[in-house]
Amino acid sequence: MPTTPGPDAAPQDSVDRLLASWAATRPDLDLSAVAVIARLSRLRRIIDAELSATFAEYGLDGPDFAALVTLRRLDQPSGVTQRQLMRELNLSSGTVSVRVERLADRGLVSRTTDPADRRNTLISLTEAGSALFEAVTPAHIATENRVLSALSDQQRDELVDLLRTLLVSLEGSAGVGPFPRLGLTLAPAHRTLDARRAVGLPDLTGLLVRDVLPGSRAERAGIRRGDVLVRAAGADLRSITTLYAAVNDTLPSATLTIEIVRGEHTRLKAAIELSPRPDDDLPPGNTTPPDHSL
Repeated sequence: MPTTPGPDAAPQDSVDRLLASWAATRPDLDLSAVAVIARLSRLRRIIDAELSATFAEYGLDGPDFAALVTLRRLDQPSGVTQRQLMRELNLSSGTVSVRVERLADRGLVSRTTDPADRRNTLISLTEAGSALFEAVTPAHIATENRVLSALSDQQRDELVDLLRTLLVSLEGSAGVGPFPRLGLTLAPAHRTLDARRAVGLPDLTGLLVRDVLPGSRAERAGIRRGDVLVRAAGADLRSITTLYAAVNDTLPSATLTIEIVRGEHTRLKAAIELSPRPDDDLPPGNTTPPDHSL
């Protein structure tokens, strides 16, 4: 006789059906990661379709909108250089050229020679481009809000925090403002697993120390290259975000205690002094994946 779901039973989605099928076929597999990644992938397809429909109403596609919104956000009176637009959109020169050419043909952007470097081009929104941006952007935001309407404000905030943690771990941190410089270059958790497996060490979740700056706080605390930072201020170090939080939670105290695994099983504790130093005036700056500097 079928069981009647209780009042708190969560509705099943397409990924639940996928996981149930795999559980029956291969019960030995740990599919917890699939439960996350598959949902992100399916949500991305649905969201992209919704956004594309909105852009199409204004004769645009996603890449066109990305270029328009970037030019408007940078808002440089003399125009944005093509090199800067390449960096902002993370695209190649050829791809940006094609995109700009398409927008220029529609009268949405203008191109002029950079007086400081005649090999470069300055790109600006025209009046028509600015007007289109002002029209499409509210519609775009309304679509995003509609797509997320199933979530409460609190749930949105919780999702933002989770996604930020994951993105920082994979993409790198764009930390801003003064911050105690520990003198560490760290690999994120997924790279730590790869590195340990490559040399035959057991799996361990933590942040692998790629480098230690001579004379730094980390070196004085006895941290070495190859160590794995696993806990700080009582929290498991699954991401660089957690380490930032541990430092912030410890301040204004003078010492941060970090638990370390060295080699296969050796566990140690390092006490990092956080008292002010002259190099704390420098912001941590952007980091490039796969490693993070802190």
